[in-house]
Amino acid sequence: MTQAVNVALIGCGVVGTGTARILLEHAERLTRRAGRAIALKRVVVRNADKLRDGVSASLIATDIEAAVHDPTIDVVVELIGGTTTARRVVLDSLAAGKHVVTANKALLAEHGPELFEAARKAGRVVCFEAAVAGGVPIIRALAESLAANQVTAIQGILNGTSNFILTAMTDAGLSYEAALKEAQRLGYAEADPTLDVDGSDAAHKLAVLAQIAFGVTAKPRDIEKQGIDGIDAMDIRFADELGYTIKLLAEAWTQGDKVALHVAPVLLRHTDMLAQVRGAYNAIQLVGDVVGETLYQGPGAGMMPTASSVVSDLIDIAVGRAQATFAAAKLWSAEDRGGYVIAPSEKVRSRFYLRLIVRDQPGVLADVCRLLAEEGISISSVIQHEAIPADSAALPLVIMTHAAETGRFRRAVRAVDRLPSLAAAAVHYSVDD
Repeated sequence: MTQAVNVALIGCGVVGTGTARILLEHAERLTRRAGRAIALKRVVVRNADKLRDGVSASLIATDIEAAVHDPTIDVVVELIGGTTTARRVVLDSLAAGKHVVTANKALLAEHGPELFEAARKAGRVVCFEAAVAGGVPIIRALAESLAANQVTAIQGILNGTSNFILTAMTDAGLSYEAALKEAQRLGYAEADPTLDVDGSDAAHKLAVLAQIAFGVTAKPRDIEKQGIDGIDAMDIRFADELGYTIKLLAEAWTQGDKVALHVAPVLLRHTDMLAQVRGAYNAIQLVGDVVGETLYQGPGAGMMPTASSVVSDLIDIAVGRAQATFAAAKLWSAEDRGGYVIAPSEKVRSRFYLRLIVRDQPGVLADVCRLLAEEGISISSVIQHEAIPADSAALPLVIMTHAAETGRFRRAVRAVDRLPSLAAAAVHYSVDD
């Protein structure tokens, strides 16, 4: 039989443990799929004394350098996270002649050009199916299955924690705080959930997808983002009454040679496929100029779904598919692949949901309508709800607009916020029909 592919696993947390278990428990199956054995030789951790379910103590080591420079190792799997030590591990592994598999979307978003140039110089590959949407094979779908298409739009639920929280708020009527606590209790949210709920995690993943789909190198700071940490239960309820579900979407929209990238809560029709994605699941809808709309859905995080994607990359390397794809794709290279440039999201046209808390006094609606009209914002509907129990003089006012440029709508909202009749800052979200 062909020589085995020897693997060093750097990091054995949740995903690392799952990866080790698949490699050790399903070795015969993987050998059949890859045409040769994929052998786990080292598992590098910080604390060698900690017990790891299903991982033999004989595999455990603490010396990253020794694993990276071991001449018998063919592939280094980086699963430690972060962008400092992880960057050094990947660069050193490539320089040492190893292929690399990573699930680190932040590392790719921040240092993609450097890492991929190092891989090309070394004649090695960097595989990263697990970096976006866990067990959903979206990287392979974009790079291979849809290769005949130019993708023109991406809409994705890319963060399972946020989707779980929004689902709990929608289905169970929980407040944001209560839904977050439930997510933490079930292990869907970290003790510090900031990167998940403020949109950062989804922005990292969108940066990776944008590179594959459009050839644009977007740093996380280039992607406008708004998380779910400011969502009020009343907006979940009002949206539902109007026939919409609020989801945190990572979106990319093309117009000519420009692509706008943003992450934000969006109102989707209840019948929309993405609106029906519940709990901690991920889903990505892609629009190709040849195939039209396609949808990819599945578990977006967790031990075994993400580990499944890591091991699929190892199989691709063992078979040789990864090497051929990597050479052809030229990801994060200086070569012009698509001609797209990043455009500000202010130019994107959308309908909008605008919720105001106003004082119960004459002329308020007229003032709001005037300020919207000055920016060319046309109103589709207006609903005035009952007074807020805690303040009988404050009324929720919900306005749905017709399509308008995002920049002009935001200017109008800033003007509305200055009205003395407002009891709180305006809340607004895009509406996708």
